[in-house]
Amino acid sequence: MLIIDNAKRRAMTEILAGLLVLIGCGRETTIGGAMQKVTPEVSVVTVKPERLVITTELAGRTSAYLIAEVRPQAGGIIQKRLFDEGSDVNAGQVLFRIDAAPFQAVLDNASAALNRAEANLPAIQSKANRLRELLADKAVSQQDYDDAAAALKQTEADIQFWKATVETARINLAYTFVRAPISGRIGRSNVTQGALVTANQPIALATIQQLDPMYVDVPQSTTELLRLRRRIEEGHLKHSGQLGNKVRLVFEDNTKYPLEGTLQFRDVTVDQTTGSVNLRIVFPNPKGILLPGMFVRAVVEEGVNERAILIPQQAVSRNPKGNPVSLIVDAEGKIQQRSLTLDRAIGDTWFVSSGLAPGDRVIVEGLQKVKPGDSVRMVPFEGDSANIKGERKNGAPLSTKSN
Repeated sequence: MLIIDNAKRRAMTEILAGLLVLIGCGRETTIGGAMQKVTPEVSVVTVKPERLVITTELAGRTSAYLIAEVRPQAGGIIQKRLFDEGSDVNAGQVLFRIDAAPFQAVLDNASAALNRAEANLPAIQSKANRLRELLADKAVSQQDYDDAAAALKQTEADIQFWKATVETARINLAYTFVRAPISGRIGRSNVTQGALVTANQPIALATIQQLDPMYVDVPQSTTELLRLRRRIEEGHLKHSGQLGNKVRLVFEDNTKYPLEGTLQFRDVTVDQTTGSVNLRIVFPNPKGILLPGMFVRAVVEEGVNERAILIPQQAVSRNPKGNPVSLIVDAEGKIQQRSLTLDRAIGDTWFVSSGLAPGDRVIVEGLQKVKPGDSVRMVPFEGDSANIKGERKNGAPLSTKSN
């Protein structure tokens, strides 16, 4: 048994030695007998400044350009409604007709009193003229002439009074035809034929809204407002004035409104409960697509950065502290790490406000194979966002910004 064990041990030793020789021969064949380090390959993009239109996406609601609540200016019974609910009406169009009989009677009474006063005027005026001539010859007393002159003035005043009364009665009669104060779309009627209404009642008969153009009211936080002003003062943005800003609109289903709006004004008072200011935007609405109360997102143009730096999002990672960093390849072909300040995400890219300069070669692919100080071999990155030419427009800003 001992002889067999020694034979087995000898055979195993020879097999092990042979394996070591084979492994050694294989390494020499693979690397040529010398230890050599393979240079890793990475994909890079070269930083090129682009023209970037800076925008901010803000949520808001639409509201009518003009709103008029139709109320009666005369009391009475509604005899007829002269419009279709939900239809378009024109300014001055008759909407309701109130029973006009009492107002017509008042007008007739005032007209009769005016005619009576005007009929008495010639006789009283002639009497006053005769007494004035006789007074010069001392044929009548001064008291007689003064009485005639006073009667003439009273008659003239009565005529003016009844003329005003007639005009008032005519106005009240016209109020029995309730007319549309503005052009627009009228809603449902709050009264029906036969209803009793009173002048200037609190409940409106109907409401008219002008829907072309339309307002969009959106709140903007004072933090964003201060950030925008700071960037303009520092020269990062070119701004032509807030009243010339163009605004695009996005609906709840992410479809885009085809027409652009104009920023009309930015409120000067900060809402103490929300810490924001209100922006009012005017949008044309010729087809009536926008309706009052719709929830929309307004994409407001803040300004233009003529030399913005955009890099693919996969080129940015985070260090242990959570700050954004990127790896670049320097002129000697070695890796360097750069700390970045990110402004916002724009599609599949980051808008970098500081940390990179034009001409820097940023590593996009192969980050896992390298570390700062390594030498690398570069190939161009073939992603969709590597070379985007022309004017770029960004999306909404980040809710949390890196500094």
